[in-house]
Amino acid sequence: MREKILLLDAIAQDLAQRLREDYQLYDARDPGAQACAAQFRIALANGESRISAADIAPFPALGLLSIYGVGYDGVDCAALKARNICLTHTPGVLSADVADLAVGLLLALARDIPDAARFVREGGWSDGRYPLQRRVSGSRVGIAGMGRIGLAIARRLAAFDCQIHYFSRQDKGLAGYHYQPSLCQLADQVDFLIVAMSAGPENRHLIDGQVMRSLGPRGYLVNVARGSLVDETALIAALEKGELAGAALDVLEEEPLVPPALMGLSSVIITPHIASATRETRAAMTQLVLDNIHGWLQRGAVLTPAPGFDT
Repeated sequence: MREKILLLDAIAQDLAQRLREDYQLYDARDPGAQACAAQFRIALANGESRISAADIAPFPALGLLSIYGVGYDGVDCAALKARNICLTHTPGVLSADVADLAVGLLLALARDIPDAARFVREGGWSDGRYPLQRRVSGSRVGIAGMGRIGLAIARRLAAFDCQIHYFSRQDKGLAGYHYQPSLCQLADQVDFLIVAMSAGPENRHLIDGQVMRSLGPRGYLVNVARGSLVDETALIAALEKGELAGAALDVLEEEPLVPPALMGLSSVIITPHIASATRETRAAMTQLVLDNIHGWLQRGAVLTPAPGFDT
């Protein structure tokens, strides 16, 4: 009999298709899943899922929760640990794409690419020249969070001769990069601030009004991490008051809801959480989920446990 896998939330179609080749999939909301609740050892969810103790309570045999994504800030990790459930995610394979988008958004902000394209489409070019923009090469860039993604961003910006500053829990002693001991100090030193940190209840709204004021009226904010890291109310106020030059956001606090005030600001670029959304990366994420499941079933070991869940 094929192993049953529980879907606690929506997953990508290509992943579901690959899983169906070897496993039986059940949606947790379907009556059929409740009828065989004691048989599920493996559950799946995505990086935006919110998984509580109550969500897993009906399934007493769970031993593995596999997240299709790098983030798992919506998962009650304490509840998993209390039941000795292993948590895996898909780090590493999406770092390049996220870094690419971060740099792309920075360039789009500084060079005003969306508005420049609109200017041409609306016939403005025949009426005159487009206003001057901001140089990126040689600028000072701050990276909040110097993990895999932060390092990938830094390497790309080094090719632009940017001076790289960073904030993390501790000084990593990275040659050529300048550590700053606080986010405000980081923001004060740079022209562009890129958010690439992991998220959780402990760092909600870490990028607040004080950090934005430190970044200043010529500063730009780019967020490719999690929407919860940025205080959107403070961001809107800073942009409306001219305390910040602009922002590019691939993530929002309540996706897919966009605050009307943000939508109405020409100094803001918003993309629909597409940082890892390439065919190549999604295929790699799918394979990593499959490899983690196979490893857990065959050897009781996984390739990419979430921190604190090492098997």
